[in-house]
Amino acid sequence: MTKKTSSPNLSRRDFSKIVMAFLGSIMGAIVGIPIIGYIISPALKTQTVDEWVSLGALDGYPIGTPKLFSFTRTKVNGWERTTNSFGVFVLRKSGGELKVLSNVCTHLSCRVKWSDEDSAYLCPCHDAQFAIDGEVIYGPPPHPMYEYEFKVEEGNILIHLTEG
Repeated sequence: MTKKTSSPNLSRRDFSKIVMAFLGSIMGAIVGIPIIGYIISPALKTQTVDEWVSLGALDGYPIGTPKLFSFTRTKVNGWERTTNSFGVFVLRKSGGELKVLSNVCTHLSCRVKWSDEDSAYLCPCHDAQFAIDGEVIYGPPPHPMYEYEFKVEEGNILIHLTEG
């Protein structure tokens, strides 16, 4: 009787299976790695939330009366795009003094407006009033209006905007 021995050689079927599995794995990696990178990349991007915003020429703001300047900023977080509206009052005093105040009430973040009749910033939500320099005159706000850090370069006013 002859004993059947197994051959160390691969059969064609086994060789084809190994080659196809290897080539399929390489093709899957070539297609899959960029897709995974595309999905994960927004989470790895850093956000810039610290910038200087130009408010225009200093000469464009009258002396003694606050003037509102409005602007928007778009923030991208992954695939979510958010556009925020900002407003600041620029108060140019005689003698070269300058104040840049946020137009947001410190009570519940309502938008305040300057009233020439009352010589005050008025909040429509809870009847709050702020003095021309941003101090609380009347109402529920716990703090004066937020004052922005600013600088004047080449005749233009720049404010330091931080979000976060």
